[in-house]
Amino acid sequence: MAENYEALAKKSVADLRAMAKEIEHDALAGFNQLDKGDLLRALCTAKDLEIPAHRREPGVDRKAVKGRIQELKVKRQAALDAHDHEQLARTRRRINRLKRKLRAASL
Repeated sequence: MAENYEALAKKSVADLRAMAKEIEHDALAGFNQLDKGDLLRALCTAKDLEIPAHRREPGVDRKAVKGRIQELKVKRQAALDAHDHEQLARTRRRINRLKRKLRAASL
């Protein structure tokens, strides 16, 4: 069976470590201490497999987005204190959208 990144990603960490044990390559040094993501990258490097590009959004300034989330959290607390449910819902939704944007950018 031809192996690719997707096929390896479906395997368990124990299976990946068993595969790494059989291969002698510099990228697999200390494979027992690697987590699944690092182990996958090391195996792909050792087996000369292509690692697919992830969904990372180009141009997302993580620091700026996190700063905006902090500003919105202050607004959210003010809306809570003022019992302004409309502003509270709007602010929570904006925070949620920014957090999703961060998660999408980090994949």
